[in-house]
Amino acid sequence: MLGISYQDSLQFPNLVRTFAETFAIMRYPKYDYSAEGLMLYYEFVSEGPKGKIKKIVEYSSTSEENVYNLAFGDYDKETDGINDNLITNNGDSQKVLATVASTVYAFTGRYPNAWVHATGSTNVRTRLYRMGITNNLTEIAEDFIVFGLRNDKWEEFLAGEDYEAFLVKRKIKKKKR
Repeated sequence: MLGISYQDSLQFPNLVRTFAETFAIMRYPKYDYSAEGLMLYYEFVSEGPKGKIKKIVEYSSTSEENVYNLAFGDYDKETDGINDNLITNNGDSQKVLATVASTVYAFTGRYPNAWVHATGSTNVRTRLYRMGITNNLTEIAEDFIVFGLRNDKWEEFLAGEDYEAFLVKRKIKKKKR
Protein backbone atom coordinates (compact mmCIF):
# COMPACT_ATOMS: atom_id res chain seq x y z
CA MET A 1 0.00 0.00 0.00
CA LEU A 2 1.23 3.44 -0.87
CA GLY A 3 -1.22 4.85 1.62
CA ILE A 4 -3.32 7.15 -0.53
CA SER A 5 -6.01 8.18 1.89
CA TYR A 6 -9.58 9.22 1.28
CA GLN A 7 -8.56 12.81 2.00
CA ASP A 8 -5.69 12.56 -0.53
CA SER A 9 -8.07 11.19 -3.16
CA LEU A 10 -10.19 14.33 -2.81
CA GLN A 11 -7.20 16.25 -4.14
CA PHE A 12 -6.42 13.78 -6.95
CA PRO A 13 -5.23 15.97 -9.86
CA ASN A 14 -7.32 14.32 -12.60
CA LEU A 15 -10.63 15.05 -10.89
CA VAL A 16 -12.83 17.91 -11.95
CA ARG A 17 -14.93 18.44 -8.85
CA THR A 18 -18.49 19.66 -9.27
CA PHE A 19 -20.89 20.89 -6.65
CA ALA A 20 -22.99 17.73 -7.07
CA GLU A 21 -19.96 15.49 -6.65
CA THR A 22 -18.82 17.34 -3.56
CA PHE A 23 -22.37 17.18 -2.19
CA ALA A 24 -22.65 13.45 -2.91
CA ILE A 25 -19.31 12.76 -1.27
CA MET A 26 -20.02 14.96 1.75
CA ARG A 27 -23.71 14.05 2.18
CA TYR A 28 -23.12 10.93 4.27
CA PRO A 29 -20.47 10.12 6.82
CA LYS A 30 -17.87 7.71 5.54
CA TYR A 31 -14.76 5.97 6.72
CA ASP A 32 -11.26 7.03 5.76
CA TYR A 33 -9.68 4.49 3.46
CA SER A 34 -6.27 3.73 2.05
CA ALA A 35 -5.56 2.70 -1.53
CA GLU A 36 -2.58 1.34 -3.39
CA GLY A 37 -1.01 3.53 -6.08
CA LEU A 38 -3.01 2.14 -9.01
CA MET A 39 -6.25 2.88 -7.14
CA LEU A 40 -7.52 -0.67 -7.73
CA TYR A 41 -7.51 -1.84 -4.10
CA TYR A 42 -8.97 0.00 -1.08
CA GLU A 43 -9.10 -0.84 2.62
CA PHE A 44 -11.07 0.68 5.48
CA VAL A 45 -12.28 -0.36 8.92
CA SER A 46 -15.94 -0.57 9.91
CA GLU A 47 -16.53 0.30 13.56
CA GLY A 48 -19.64 -0.68 15.44
CA PRO A 49 -21.16 -2.97 18.08
CA LYS A 50 -19.40 -6.01 16.56
CA GLY A 51 -16.02 -4.28 16.83
CA LYS A 52 -13.57 -3.19 14.15
CA ILE A 53 -13.96 -5.07 10.88
CA LYS A 54 -11.59 -4.63 7.96
CA LYS A 55 -13.37 -4.08 4.64
CA ILE A 56 -11.95 -4.36 1.13
CA VAL A 57 -13.04 -2.77 -2.15
CA GLU A 58 -11.28 -4.07 -5.23
CA TYR A 59 -11.62 -3.15 -8.90
CA SER A 60 -10.56 -5.85 -11.34
CA SER A 61 -10.50 -5.84 -15.11
CA THR A 62 -12.95 -8.01 -17.02
CA SER A 63 -12.83 -9.53 -20.48
CA GLU A 64 -14.50 -6.36 -21.79
CA GLU A 65 -12.18 -3.44 -22.51
CA ASN A 66 -12.41 -0.65 -19.88
CA VAL A 67 -14.97 -2.59 -17.80
CA TYR A 68 -14.00 -3.26 -14.19
CA ASN A 69 -15.78 -5.36 -11.62
CA LEU A 70 -16.29 -3.80 -8.21
CA ALA A 71 -15.82 -6.42 -5.49
CA PHE A 72 -16.58 -5.52 -1.89
CA GLY A 73 -16.71 -7.36 1.40
CA ASP A 74 -15.02 -8.23 4.64
CA TYR A 75 -11.34 -9.09 4.66
CA ASP A 76 -10.87 -12.86 5.06
CA LYS A 77 -7.62 -13.72 6.84
CA GLU A 78 -7.75 -17.36 5.70
CA THR A 79 -7.86 -16.52 1.99
CA ASP A 80 -6.16 -13.13 2.26
CA GLY A 81 -9.00 -11.81 0.13
CA ILE A 82 -12.60 -10.62 0.13
CA ASN A 83 -15.48 -12.55 1.64
CA ASP A 84 -18.65 -11.05 0.18
CA ASN A 85 -20.96 -13.59 1.82
CA LEU A 86 -20.56 -12.52 5.45
CA ILE A 87 -23.26 -10.46 7.09
CA THR A 88 -21.53 -8.22 9.59
CA ASN A 89 -24.49 -6.27 11.02
CA ASN A 90 -22.13 -3.73 12.53
CA GLY A 91 -24.79 -1.00 12.55
CA ASP A 92 -23.02 1.18 9.97
CA SER A 93 -24.29 -0.02 6.59
CA GLN A 94 -25.02 3.55 5.35
CA LYS A 95 -21.51 4.66 6.26
CA VAL A 96 -19.98 1.55 4.67
CA LEU A 97 -21.92 2.04 1.41
CA ALA A 98 -20.99 5.74 1.35
CA THR A 99 -17.35 4.72 1.72
CA VAL A 100 -17.62 2.23 -1.14
CA ALA A 101 -19.29 4.93 -3.27
CA SER A 102 -16.44 7.33 -2.50
CA THR A 103 -13.99 4.75 -3.88
CA VAL A 104 -15.94 4.79 -7.16
CA TYR A 105 -15.23 8.52 -7.39
CA ALA A 106 -11.54 7.94 -6.66
CA PHE A 107 -11.29 5.01 -9.09
CA THR A 108 -13.04 6.81 -11.94
CA GLY A 109 -10.98 9.90 -11.21
CA ARG A 110 -7.90 7.84 -11.98
CA TYR A 111 -9.57 5.90 -14.81
CA PRO A 112 -12.12 8.29 -16.35
CA ASN A 113 -12.91 5.97 -19.29
CA ALA A 114 -13.64 2.98 -17.06
CA TRP A 115 -17.04 1.39 -16.71
CA VAL A 116 -17.69 -0.02 -13.24
CA HIS A 117 -19.81 -3.18 -12.97
CA ALA A 118 -21.36 -4.09 -9.63
CA THR A 119 -23.83 -6.61 -8.32
CA GLY A 120 -24.60 -7.99 -4.89
CA SER A 121 -23.49 -11.45 -3.84
CA THR A 122 -27.16 -12.11 -3.03
CA ASN A 123 -30.47 -10.77 -4.29
CA VAL A 124 -30.91 -8.93 -0.98
CA ARG A 125 -27.59 -7.13 -1.42
CA THR A 126 -28.33 -6.28 -5.03
CA ARG A 127 -31.62 -4.78 -3.83
CA LEU A 128 -29.74 -2.81 -1.16
CA TYR A 129 -27.40 -1.39 -3.82
CA ARG A 130 -30.38 -0.54 -6.04
CA MET A 131 -32.01 1.30 -3.15
CA GLY A 132 -28.77 3.20 -2.52
CA ILE A 133 -28.59 4.25 -6.17
CA THR A 134 -32.28 5.18 -6.23
CA ASN A 135 -32.05 7.27 -3.06
CA ASN A 136 -29.09 9.22 -4.46
CA LEU A 137 -29.86 9.11 -8.18
CA THR A 138 -30.12 12.88 -8.62
CA GLU A 139 -26.61 13.40 -7.26
CA ILE A 140 -25.15 10.30 -8.92
CA ALA A 141 -26.57 11.28 -12.32
CA GLU A 142 -24.70 14.59 -12.15
CA ASP A 143 -21.41 12.68 -12.38
CA PHE A 144 -22.20 9.22 -13.76
CA ILE A 145 -24.12 7.48 -16.50
CA VAL A 146 -25.99 4.65 -14.74
CA PHE A 147 -27.37 1.45 -16.27
CA GLY A 148 -29.20 -1.53 -14.82
CA LEU A 149 -29.22 -5.09 -16.15
CA ARG A 150 -32.62 -6.65 -16.58
CA ASN A 151 -33.48 -9.74 -18.65
CA ASP A 152 -29.92 -9.87 -20.02
CA LYS A 153 -30.18 -6.32 -21.41
CA TRP A 154 -28.58 -3.12 -20.16
CA GLU A 155 -30.94 -0.17 -19.88
CA GLU A 156 -30.79 3.30 -18.43
CA PHE A 157 -31.31 3.00 -14.67
CA LEU A 158 -34.85 3.87 -13.60
CA ALA A 159 -35.87 4.31 -9.98
CA GLY A 160 -38.28 1.63 -8.78
CA GLU A 161 -37.14 -1.05 -11.25
CA ASP A 162 -35.46 -4.30 -10.23
CA TYR A 163 -32.03 -4.98 -11.70
CA GLU A 164 -29.59 -7.89 -11.59
CA ALA A 165 -26.47 -5.71 -11.86
CA PHE A 166 -25.35 -2.12 -12.33
CA LEU A 167 -22.93 -0.39 -14.66
CA VAL A 168 -21.68 3.17 -14.19
CA LYS A 169 -19.33 5.42 -16.11
CA ARG A 170 -18.00 8.78 -15.06
CA LYS A 171 -19.24 11.66 -17.19
CA ILE A 172 -16.37 13.52 -18.79
CA LYS A 173 -16.68 17.17 -17.90
CA LYS A 174 -14.86 20.01 -19.50
CA LYS A 175 -13.05 22.36 -17.20
CA LYS A 176 -14.62 25.78 -17.03
CA ARG A 177 -12.34 28.56 -18.18
